[in-house]
Amino acid sequence: MVVRIKEKSLWARFAAYRLKSKRAAIVIGNTIYLHNTTKEEFLSNIKWVRHEVAHVLQYKNKGTIRFILSYLMESFNMGYELNRYEIEAKKKETDLHILEGVEFI
Repeated sequence: MVVRIKEKSLWARFAAYRLKSKRAAIVIGNTIYLHNTTKEEFLSNIKWVRHEVAHVLQYKNKGTIRFILSYLMESFNMGYELNRYEIEAKKKETDLHILEGVEFI
């Protein structure tokens, strides 16, 4: 599976603002958008990489539109921290196999 990484993203900047965070990553489809971090810094943080790849897989499993709508409803109803997709991605941060077959470009 090919995963793209894009630096200096306005999408990720908006996410950082909403989360009141200095840096952020946001996934749309098979692309990880970064704000205030480089591709190299991101890839050196294995827990963060696994977390974001979990979101890429969620997109792949549900489809883009269905995932986005479901994610937004979860966030609206449960809040970001209790969003089931975030809970699942947090669990995947320790998954030793999630990055098998993943190529970053």
